[in-house]
Amino acid sequence: MQQFGDPNGAKRLALAIVESIPEPFFVLDSHMRLVAANATFFEAFEFDRDVAKIGRRTLLMSARTVDYGGSSAPNTLLAFRDITEARRAEAEKQALLERTEELLVQQHVLFQEMQHRVANSLQIIASILMLKACAVTSEESRRHLEDARQRVMSVASVQNDLHLTDGVDEIEVSPYLQKLCDGLAKSNILDSRPISIDLHASESTLPSRNAVSIGLIVTELVINDIKYAFPVSTGAERVLVSYKTRDTDWRLVVADYGLGRSVTEKPIEPGSGLGSLIIEALAKQLDARVEIASSDKGMSVTIAHATFHSNTSTAA
Repeated sequence: MQQFGDPNGAKRLALAIVESIPEPFFVLDSHMRLVAANATFFEAFEFDRDVAKIGRRTLLMSARTVDYGGSSAPNTLLAFRDITEARRAEAEKQALLERTEELLVQQHVLFQEMQHRVANSLQIIASILMLKACAVTSEESRRHLEDARQRVMSVASVQNDLHLTDGVDEIEVSPYLQKLCDGLAKSNILDSRPISIDLHASESTLPSRNAVSIGLIVTELVINDIKYAFPVSTGAERVLVSYKTRDTDWRLVVADYGLGRSVTEKPIEPGSGLGSLIIEALAKQLDARVEIASSDKGMSVTIAHATFHSNTSTAA
């Protein structure tokens, strides 16, 4: 603290009190000369002032003592800096941030409303397909309509799972796929035909923008296994879903221990059916390749991203 004038005891006490005040504070004598000021005042004191011909300005005043030895008391140097534009820019920035937050909230509300409408629309479409399937007499047409309904419900299931993680850029893979597999098991497996769906997923995250594609691929492959891999129940039917990562690469495998295809049969060609076309298209979106391996002991489909060299094998 800086002291000016008679340093008697009472004055020292008064100066100590001034120093204890947390706000910028100074004392002037009857001649408007500075008697004392606390440290906060000396660091920077900001105030507004109406300036002629300019208008209201925000000024920052700093004080420094100047003691050149020959004076009976040190002098005080006051410096004023116009920070009006800086404070105005800060206020505009804060207003912009608040407006941005408001827009983000509005966007979130609109996105939730859109998701709700999409879910309702998917349910309506699925119901219409089910009614059409019940009305047609052709077994082939009924099967196609049921397949279409199942795919619509799969999209709805994936969309619903992602709705629970709305606003998250990275999604935990294991819980996401586990919930998806549990839902598939409940909706597609009959009590009289138990099939186990096992998940082995590394502790990793998945960009939310890729989650829909991954979820739809898993759904398509698992449903295909449930419908075709186990024509005869043995009580040991099992589908394995595996997801592994290495750096930025990943590998998804869906394998069954079911009928598979004999090595003497015609090899499976990717893209030979609607399901395969869907998987190929989704894999292309993910910059991934599709690999299929099959034998009389089961079949596995691998979706591998970029440089991940998978050891693709059958379910045997």
